Parts: sequence; C-alpha cells; structure tokens
Amino acid sequence: MENQLNNNFTFNEEESLDLKQEIRRYLRYWPWFVLALAVALISAYVYLRYAPRIYETYAKIKILDESEGLEIPTSAFVFNRSNINLENEIEIITSYLIMERVVRELDLNTSFYEVGTIQTSQIAELPLNFEQRIQPDSIGSSFSYKLTVDDSGFLVTNLKTEKSFNFKDHTTYNSNHNLPFNVELKNTTSFTEVNNKEFIINFSPIKHTALGLKNKIKVEAIGDRSDLLRLIIKGESKDLSEKIINTLMDVFNKDGIDDRQLVYQRTVDFIDARFVFLAKELDSIEIDQETFKQNNNIVDIATDAEVGLEQRVQSEEELFKLQNQLTLSQLLENSLQANTESDLLPANIGLENAGINTLISNYNIAVINRDRLKNSAGANNPSVKLAESQVNDLKANINRSLRTYTNQLDASLRQLKNRNQKFAGRVSQIPEQERLFKAIQRQQKIKESLYLLLLQKREEAAINLAITEPSIKIVEKALSGSTPISPKPNIVYAGAILGGLLIPFGILYLMFMFDTKLHGKEDITKLSSKIPVIGEIPDLKKKKDIIFTDPNDRSALAESFRILSSNVDYILPIKNGEKGKVIYCTSTIKGEGKTYVSLNLSLALSSINKKVLLIGADLRNPQIHTHIHVDKQKSGLSNYLHDINYNWKDSLINGFEKHPNHHIILSGSIPPNPAHLLTNGRFKKLIEEAKEEYDYIVVDTAPTILVTDTMLISQLADATIYLARANYTEKNLLKFSKELSESGKIKNMAYVINSVGASKSYGYGYNYGYNYGYGAKT
Repeated sequence: MENQLNNNFTFNEEESLDLKQEIRRYLRYWPWFVLALAVALISAYVYLRYAPRIYETYAKIKILDESEGLEIPTSAFVFNRSNINLENEIEIITSYLIMERVVRELDLNTSFYEVGTIQTSQIAELPLNFEQRIQPDSIGSSFSYKLTVDDSGFLVTNLKTEKSFNFKDHTTYNSNHNLPFNVELKNTTSFTEVNNKEFIINFSPIKHTALGLKNKIKVEAIGDRSDLLRLIIKGESKDLSEKIINTLMDVFNKDGIDDRQLVYQRTVDFIDARFVFLAKELDSIEIDQETFKQNNNIVDIATDAEVGLEQRVQSEEELFKLQNQLTLSQLLENSLQANTESDLLPANIGLENAGINTLISNYNIAVINRDRLKNSAGANNPSVKLAESQVNDLKANINRSLRTYTNQLDASLRQLKNRNQKFAGRVSQIPEQERLFKAIQRQQKIKESLYLLLLQKREEAAINLAITEPSIKIVEKALSGSTPISPKPNIVYAGAILGGLLIPFGILYLMFMFDTKLHGKEDITKLSSKIPVIGEIPDLKKKKDIIFTDPNDRSALAESFRILSSNVDYILPIKNGEKGKVIYCTSTIKGEGKTYVSLNLSLALSSINKKVLLIGADLRNPQIHTHIHVDKQKSGLSNYLHDINYNWKDSLINGFEKHPNHHIILSGSIPPNPAHLLTNGRFKKLIEEAKEEYDYIVVDTAPTILVTDTMLISQLADATIYLARANYTEKNLLKFSKELSESGKIKNMAYVINSVGASKSYGYGYNYGYNYGYGAKT
C-alpha cells in the first residue's frame, strides 16, 4: 500500500516539458510584456515621425559598342553576346576621376541643410540667393555655418568658432566680411517661407566629397546578357539625387567621347604639321622647275620613243609609289620616335601595309585602354602595368615592322633604279635637260600626291572628330520613387512588436536560466519522481496569525495544513499493535520553515481530536519557544537526555488553549554535545514511551546538511517530512535530500514545499486563493 500511495504523489507524467506550464510561467509577468510592447510601439511611432525620409533614385543606361557594325560577325555575335566588359565600365563610372568631375560640376562640396524642430534634413539648394566666394580647391578641411533668418536680417554663426555675424536688410553684399559666401533674399521667394528658419551651410574638401559620393552610388548590371546598367543613389533630397545621377551620366558619356576624339585630334594635328613642311617643298620644286626651263631655254620637251617612253613611264610610276611609301614610312617612324606626349599615332595615313596599319590601330586602342585603367585604378595597379607592357610591346612591333618594310622598299628601290639605268641607256638620245626636267617633275608629283593624300586623311579625321558617337544611350533619366524606402512603417512596427515581446521574454528567460531557486512542486518532481510531494504551504504576506491556534479556522493556511495532515496519514505505514506514529520534520538548511511547519502540522493533527506531542529536537538552534512565548531556557529535551532522573513529562507544555490534546517539549538548554545526547538511548526511550501516550509524535529536527543530529535518530521515524522553501532553497540542495532518501539514511521521506505563491500553488487541484468557498475565520 505504501508503494501505491507513493505512486499517487509522484506525478510521473510531468517529467517531460510541460509547454502549457512554461507559457503560464511567462504569462505571470504579462504586465511587463504589455509595458515593453507599449514602449516599443511608442518608440517606433516617434522614430517614424521624426526619422529622415530616404528616397531611392535610379537611372538606366546602355553601353554602346564602338565596333558595332564595323567588324565581321564573330561567335559572340552569333550567340547574341556582347563584346562589352560591363565590369570595366562599372569601375570607370564609379572611379574617383568621374566622381570628382561630378562634384566640381555640381559644387557638391558645398551642401545645405534645413534645421527642423526635431531633425535636420538635407536640401538641394537654399531658398535664397547663394554665391560661394571661396574656391573649392582651397577647402582643406570641413567647416560649417548656421544661417538664421528673422525679421531683422541674417545671423550667420561659425559652428566651429561659434563666432556670429549680423547682417541687416537680409543681404550680406552691403557689408564687409570674411565669410566664404554671400547670401540674400530671392525676389521670387516670399519672406514668410524662410522667416524664423535655420539653415546649415557645410563646406567639405573636394576629395572627401568625391569619396563620399563614390560610396553612395551603386552601379549594377541588368541581367546576364544585357548591355544595360542601373545607377542607384539613396538620399533625403530627391532633386539633389536626380541632379547627381543625370550629371554622372553626362560626365561618363563625355569622358568616353573625349577618349575616342583624342585619336582623331592627334591625326588632324599631325597632318596640319606636315602641311607646312610639304607646302615649302612644293614651292621650292616649282621655283626649281621654272629656273631650269629658263636656264635651258626649254618650252616643250618631245616625248621619248614609244617603247622606251612606256617603259620609263611604268618604271617611274613604280619608283614613285616606292618613294611615296618610303617617305610615309619615314614620316611615321619619325613621328613614333618623337611622340612622347600621349603615345597616340596617326591612323590610316596611306601606308600600303595592312600589318602596320593593324598594329597602329591596336596600339592606339591599347593606349586608350591604359589611360582609362590608370585614371580609374591608379598607376601602380597590376592591370595598368599589364596595359603599359602591352603598349610597349606594340610600339616595339611597329618599329620592327617599319624597319622591315623600309628595308623592303629600299631593296625594291635599288632594283628599280638598276632597271631605270637600263632604260636610260635605251633613251640615251633624250637630252640631259629632259631627264633633269623629268626628275624635277617627278619630285613635284610626289609631293603633290602626298599633299592630296594627307588632305584627304585630314578631312576624314575631321569628319570623325565632328560626328563622334556617344558612349552611352540613356534609357531612363534619373527617377525617384514617390515613397521613401526608409523608414518603412510596416517593418518598423513589426520590429517594434517583435522587440517588445522578445526583450521581456529574453530578460525573463535569462532570469529563469540563472534562477537556481526552488519555486514549486514541478522543480522537485523533475529531480525525483519517486519521492512524493504531499503538501504546499502558501506564502502569507502578513507575519501575524501564522499559527493554527483555532481548530475551526477556515483560512488558506489552516486548510493547507489540514491537507498536509491528511496526506501524512497516507504515507505512514500501518503497523498492528502500535498506537503512536513518529513524524520527523527536517530540512536541508536553516530558514526553510521546518519549525513553522512542524508546529502547525501538530496543531492540524490535534484539531481532529488526536493526541499530539511536538518535540523540539533541534538542540543547537531551537525556535519553537518563539511561537508560544515561553522562555528559551525552560527545561526540555536536553535536560531529559542529560539527566537520567529527569522525567520528560515534567517538561510538557500546553501552549494553546483551544488545543487541549496538544503538548510540546521544548529543546531546553543548549548543550555542548547534542550529538552525544541524542545517541545515549534516552531519546529512543522517550519516543517509545510517548507512543503509548500520543497518537502522533511530531519531532522538529536539525537541518541535515549542517549537522548529523537528524541522521543519528532518523531510524526512529515512521515518516520524515522534508521541508523545501520556495524562492529560498537552492535546487542543487534537493540532490542532497534525494541521496539521503535513496541511501536509506532518511526513512519514508516526503517533500513539503513552504512559502509557495498563491498563483503558483496548485496542490492536488486546489488553489488556496479560493478558500474552498469559505470566508475568513471568525
């Protein structure tokens, strides 16, 4: 029967996590959740009310392929893939050089802010006429001025030095000052729009502003097979953001156009320089021809013999072509050797060598690519070094090709001259004057043809320079969203609700996690389901009337001890021939309420007309006398244990008038050797004799973990009530009591939890707060 009763008190089904119980555990603190949620929502509202509105501005551009329509279709064309490296274009767009140009064009190193009651927001421009007096490059560090507009005029304050300047008539032009700007009212602006307003004028270095703009602008490709780029910037002022994006597109487009125009401009400059030289040579040849005719009295020279003349004409044409090519080669070689400024070479000047022309075109492209990389990545970048190496290699290839081509021309020219000598022998009859005159004409024709060729190339380069195609096509100009992207009310309120719930939950979770105190029956059953919990004593806020003095009391305290007394009967073993039952009340440490419980338990048993004896066996720290207002030194158990002639019945006290069947034996004088007295046999004799006189003997013993007194007399108990106090007893201490029970050092043990809160006590389905429907005691 004892095992069956024990099983009734173990509540094995509660060994696993009780989700409902955990929820109730947190819901006890619902006011904190409500308060945290209210604070979070109010904070979210204030944040949304005064946080700056951030808008996203974007634009779309298409990068144009320079070679589109000029090259033979390749595999990239067949598979609809672009030859444009968008990553390079993105790096160029976001390069410091481009950003610096945008900053200079829009004067972004001078920014304006409007001061509000709560927040200060950026604006695109002042609602006043503003003229900057300081040069942007002279700004070495950031500084700011506050401009206050009132009825009397302007008040300008240097925010760094806090020095103020007053200007009347709402203009700074009529006063001498050292401010870096002038400002006055606009004719188109109503004074009421700016009256009593404050503005911040901030000046920053060009470099600092350009780097800041570089970090703000984001460029990304649209799709994997597209030539489109999206430019994005976020800011408070939509007007300012749109100006920045549009200007950035214009600057990038102009930069690409300038790169392509640079080649054509170099070609035009080269040809113009050659025109001056050729014009002088043509004038000199024409004068020589005129002088030759005058000196030799030549008016018209008869043609040569038909065969010899045809051969000579053919030979001279070939000689003319060779000398023409040789002259162009020498000119290009001289230009290549003298060119140190930009490294660009004139393209397509008439050389009849496709390899050299291709090398020159590739060389110019490599130079432009090197300059772009150098501007965007810096001179020490590995990509720049590689590009410079490519330029040098191409330049060396051009030199080698020109030398080879010149050698070929010289060899051909020598062969042709040798052949001309043969022709000269055939036409030896031709006067020397005619031969000399033909030589002069040949030189004149060479120079004229070269002049015309260069003139044609100049016109082609000039046309290309004038009609250079743009670098990009603007698909969408800068557009700003109608609603801000930050802050977002839905996300902010959702975050506030989540934070309002999680913060108190987290705090409570940490409190519960670091809480090592016992709080209720579930803490005991989790540790040991084999030891029953037979009672929970409620925590009384009042400190008086805590003793069960009236047998008819119907208070929550009285009912809890009645339940405890009833449950104690169930755990007591049934033995024939014995009348009295011995019940020990002990605990792990001092202060857990064992004296308080043992006293009230004995009174509860006495209230059902049972004879009860309460023995104060805590000889080291007796406390029973404090509840019955008796002298601590009154003779009691220690006197009986020490004196064999002392009768224990002489120390009996009837401390409660309404409990005639209740008697108390105090601890008596505090002895120096309590353990020796408890084991001298007198205490066992007292218990055996008391069993004959009383139905129940309740023994208030010493704490088990502090002294061994209780262990020495534990075998005399029929049942041991082990006290644990809610919010006081450490959970780890319960392991000690469990070990005592499992090792058999404590006999027939059961737990009683003291000082359980009304909202936490639910012993056997009862809540002490309801008082079973009875009113207070009368």
